[in-house]
Amino acid sequence: MFVFEIRTMKRILAKSTLREFWEKHPDSEQYLKTWYDTAMNSNWKTSNDVKVSYANASILKNSRIVFNIKGNTYRLIVKFNFDHGMAFIRFIGTHSEYDKIDQIIFN
Repeated sequence: MFVFEIRTMKRILAKSTLREFWEKHPDSEQYLKTWYDTAMNSNWKTSNDVKVSYANASILKNSRIVFNIKGNTYRLIVKFNFDHGMAFIRFIGTHSEYDKIDQIIFN
């Protein structure tokens, strides 16, 4: 007998952060909605699983991953709790805003 565990992302906190961003940057809306839908329907269990879907994503320490949005125009940092199927939006901004932050502060 085979048992398959299919686990999708249960919750992304907070979609409102993404919505507020795309209202200020309308050209990011479709890209962020696609990222959100992909993440919600994923069965990622590790950072490496994310890399299969997003080869250009950068894995940081503490279960954080940087996603390039709209061809690297924008950056999205997400902290994952893979055991509980949760993702936490830690930063969304332009590439130049991202260059000014220190990713260490997002522990």
